[in-house]
Amino acid sequence: MRAPLRRGLRFVVVGGAVVVALAGLYVLVTFAQVWSTARSDQTGPADAIVVLGAAQYDGDPSPVLRSRLDHAAELYFADQARVIVVTGGNQAGDRFTQAGAGYRYLRALGVPDEALLLEVDGTSTYTELAATARFLRDRGMSSVLMVSDGYHSARLLAIARELGLEAAVSPTTTGYGARSLVRETAAVAVGRLIGFRRLDALG
Repeated sequence: MRAPLRRGLRFVVVGGAVVVALAGLYVLVTFAQVWSTARSDQTGPADAIVVLGAAQYDGDPSPVLRSRLDHAAELYFADQARVIVVTGGNQAGDRFTQAGAGYRYLRALGVPDEALLLEVDGTSTYTELAATARFLRDRGMSSVLMVSDGYHSARLLAIARELGLEAAVSPTTTGYGARSLVRETAAVAVGRLIGFRRLDALG
């Protein structure tokens, strides 16, 4: 093999190894950030508490959604915000939206009707937050305290930044496993590169 060809091949191999190493480092750093943020509670005053949607069963919140709603109610009664936004549309065949199920649950907990706003069109984390950002801005609000499971926190903050919201997270104490952290690491890693709106469109 001639020397120029050997040098070219060596350049390709070394360059490829560097790219793989940098990609691996990027993923590891992202995983560490997802894991660290999952354990962080940034509770503090905000314009609105935003509850991310989760499954509901014919109008009854699932255990995951109920945990988020209970935590949002605690934050509201601790005067962390004047309103709670419940988010989430319905899946095919559902009679009720996730937001509607959350609204009825919070009313039963004593949250007044005037303190509740519903976002009923979102079917993903991105679309729920994008719709929420639009109607909060129409009301002169920009800071949000987002409630979801801990593993979700890093992606929520990244999406909120993309949407121009001043955001913090206050996760539930619902447990989560390594699979959830790995899935969120992949979503955050890709979303930061191509944008979360585009990532959602690919979903």
